[in-house]
Amino acid sequence: SRGAGTEIIRTVHYHYDSSNTTVQTLILGEQHHIYTVLSIVCFADYATTSSNDFLQVYLSALDGLDGASGRNIYLFNTGSITGQQTFVWNDKFSFNGHEATGFSGGFSTIAEQNAMADQGSSTPQNLYMIKGHSNDKWMVTCTYIDQNNE
Repeated sequence: SRGAGTEIIRTVHYHYDSSNTTVQTLILGEQHHIYTVLSIVCFADYATTSSNDFLQVYLSALDGLDGASGRNIYLFNTGSITGQQTFVWNDKFSFNGHEATGFSGGFSTIAEQNAMADQGSSTPQNLYMIKGHSNDKWMVTCTYIDQNNE
């Protein structure tokens, strides 16, 4: 069930190989949802000792400092990893499915804090990943909780 007031665990898996060089979306933000990322497991998919340049994971989100919409907020960069090794991000964090309205930045009032929680904008906040080089190969699993607060 995915209706209002539900909380479910979701998982997405990617085989992010050399034929795919574009930014990939791990979580598409939906208005009035809160996402809590539990873990992101990144496996460097090389059978040899070749190294992957890196894998970056970031949010496209409202910047609480200056109110800029769609700002890239970087969470981690694996750094160069030799093939057949795993990088695990298991620091939990949450983000809202959509940006706030009536927020000009500086995050200094209760009203602005509530605007963030209200998610009144039509602009989604998304979680993305991008690899460092077209030859890189990664297998990625992202596990998260999706809270529907409609």
